Amino acid sequence: MNSPPRSIRPLQGALLLAVSALLFALTGVGIREISASVNNELVVFFRNLVGVLFFLPLLVLRGTRTLRTTRLKSHLWRTIYGLAAMYCFFYAIAHLPLADAMLFTYSAPVFTPLIAHLWLKEPLTSRIQVTSLIGLVGVILVAKPSDALFNGAALIGLTCSLLAAFAFVSIREMSDSEPATRIVFYFSLFSTLLSAIPLTWSWQPLDANQLTWLLGVGLLATTSQIFMSHAYGLAPPGLIGPVAYLAIVFAGLFAWLLWNEAPDSLSLLGAALIFAASLLSVRRRSS
Repeated sequence: MNSPPRSIRPLQGALLLAVSALLFALTGVGIREISASVNNELVVFFRNLVGVLFFLPLLVLRGTRTLRTTRLKSHLWRTIYGLAAMYCFFYAIAHLPLADAMLFTYSAPVFTPLIAHLWLKEPLTSRIQVTSLIGLVGVILVAKPSDALFNGAALIGLTCSLLAAFAFVSIREMSDSEPATRIVFYFSLFSTLLSAIPLTWSWQPLDANQLTWLLGVGLLATTSQIFMSHAYGLAPPGLIGPVAYLAIVFAGLFAWLLWNEAPDSLSLLGAALIFAASLLSVRRRSS
C-alpha cells in the first residue's frame, strides 16, 4: 500500500534548518574548546550519551509508547551513517586546519540532491543543482581551503561529507512515519552503545570543567539534531539543504567574536553567496 503524499513546507523547513545550523556552530565552538584536553572517543561518546539522557523525562512522563517503531532497520542505517560521519568529522578537526574541516562538513548538502534523487526518486531540477553549486562556492570563499586539502586526511573529510549526506537523506526517508524526536532518540541510543566500545581502550579521567563542556556539547548537538530532523521532515533535502551552509557563517562569526578571527572580503562575499543559495532554495516554484 502506498504511503500518503508528504506535505512540503520549504519555508518552515528552511527556518528550522537555520536554527539547527546555529546550534551546530555553537557545538563546533564547544568541540574546539574541549578537544584540547579530551580525546575524540570521549567527545563522541558524551555527545551521544547526552542525547539519550535528554529523552529520560519524556520516557518518565509518556512511557515508551511514543518511541515505539517498526523501522529499527532504518534507524540503524541512519545511525551508521551519522556516527561514521561524526568520527570522520572529529578526525578532520584533529588533522586538518579548522577551515578545511568545516568545508568538508558543510559540503554535505552538495551531495544530498543527487543521493535523494537516486534513493528517494526526488526531482533533481536545474534550480536545485544551481543553488547547491552557489552554496559550495560560498563555502569555499569563506573557508579558503589550504594546501592541506591535498593530504591523506582530506579523504576522511570528504568521507564525512558523503556520510552526512546519506544521513540527511535517511532522515527524509523515515519522515513519513517517524517523528523527529523518535529519529533523534534511536540515533542517540544506538550511537551511545556503539561509541562506548572504543572507551574500553581510550577512557581518560575527567574533571568537573571537562565534564561540563562535554555535557554542554552533547545538549547543543542533540537540540540541533532535533531541529534538523524536523526540517527534513518538512521539505526534501535537495530543496532546503543549502540552508545548512549558514553554519559556516555562524561559525565565522563566533570565531571573530571569541578568537578575533575577523572575516576578510572573500569571506564576506562567500557569506553573501551562502545567503543567496539559502533564499533561492526555498523560493516557491511557479506552477
